[in-house]
Amino acid sequence: MASDGTMANEPQNKVTVVLGAQWGDEGKGKVVDLLALDADIVCRCQGGNNAGHTVVVDSVEYDFHLLPSGVLNKNAVSFIGNGVVIHLPGLFEEAQKNLQKGKGLQGWETRLKISDRAHLVFNFHQAVDGIQEQQRQQQEGKNLGTTKKGIGPAYSSKAARNGLRVCDLVSDFKVFEGKFRMLAEHFLTMYPNLKLDVDGELEQLKGYAERLRPLVTDGVYFMHKALNGPNKKILVEGANAALLDIDFGTYPFVTSSNCTVGGVCTGLGVPPSYVGRVYGVVKAYTTRVGVGAFPTEQDDETGELLQCRGREVGVTTGRKRRCGWLDLILVRYAHMVNGFSAIALTKLDILDTLSDIKVGVAYSVDGKPLPSFPANMDVLTRVSVEYETLPGWCCSTESARRFEELPPRAQQYIRFIENFLQVPVKWVGVGKSRESMIKLF
Repeated sequence: MASDGTMANEPQNKVTVVLGAQWGDEGKGKVVDLLALDADIVCRCQGGNNAGHTVVVDSVEYDFHLLPSGVLNKNAVSFIGNGVVIHLPGLFEEAQKNLQKGKGLQGWETRLKISDRAHLVFNFHQAVDGIQEQQRQQQEGKNLGTTKKGIGPAYSSKAARNGLRVCDLVSDFKVFEGKFRMLAEHFLTMYPNLKLDVDGELEQLKGYAERLRPLVTDGVYFMHKALNGPNKKILVEGANAALLDIDFGTYPFVTSSNCTVGGVCTGLGVPPSYVGRVYGVVKAYTTRVGVGAFPTEQDDETGELLQCRGREVGVTTGRKRRCGWLDLILVRYAHMVNGFSAIALTKLDILDTLSDIKVGVAYSVDGKPLPSFPANMDVLTRVSVEYETLPGWCCSTESARRFEELPPRAQQYIRFIENFLQVPVKWVGVGKSRESMIKLF
């Protein structure tokens, strides 16, 4: 009881959140992998297998799309929350592929929990995703650059309230089958050219239901117990990134979920007062997959150098990423929405060979400065970027393991970012492995 007579209700445990601060592909997997080493629970709160995290452990490269990166920690429970949309064939294939790569994933089914409220992505959602992209290309001459993993159509089903959830699949299969046939029929009416094998998919889903049942839990109760029980370290990894958020991203070239901090509360059933530290992952330059405005893009030798040195190819799509200078206006905007406690700055080593490094520090349109990041994409495509040019360090940073071991100009680059954003940099990445993440404090 507090002194004013009310019940004191200070959270027992808080969640630590890792979020992308640009357009994705910032290296969140590496930061999560680092923090997951001593985590008790690692959660995914939104997105689907459209996201891709690469984690390197003991020289083995694992690719995760639906499984939380923390599944490699054999002492942690991995949790897929209600905000995630799950393609079951994708989930089990991903586990199978990673099992063949190394020992990291052994016993994954014993340490994975899945919320009973998570929505399912079906094969026809994926087929519809492909058709919709084709239609956009034909009608407007431009697509959204989706991964064709069915994410948008599945979230559309969720919003239209005809989606099906994990709890439907693992209860009465006859009831599920009726709802599934209705949903398939709904999409067939909208897309007459859709190729569907309804009976075949139902047969497949019946098999998955049996494998899924032991993993399913009441996600709200699971998180509540974790947050209010004995001392636990709970980590949440965001998929996608701030500028791909359905509300705050560069709409319409965004994903279909909230990949900013609000998605943690709605995607896991966690009250806001239980959100602790929020770490933003920022790449030392900027990349973007697919189409959409990109003010600091360098469609020249610099962009090519960043693309080659950074091996900027999508984990999920295999597409080359567009590359450009670090855009701090964009990162500052992400900070406004997420309130980062600190930043992980990744891939600093990719800038090692540049003699000059530019950083975007202001936008203007038609000669008039823009006070904030524009909502309108037509405006964003017309912005002129004001750059600050910083001297490069022209030597390798890859062997550095402490901040003091970085070249002075690399240190200057990091401090410049901190001063502009007024957010401390907690980690700096100078290579692929978790050992190459330098901790500053």
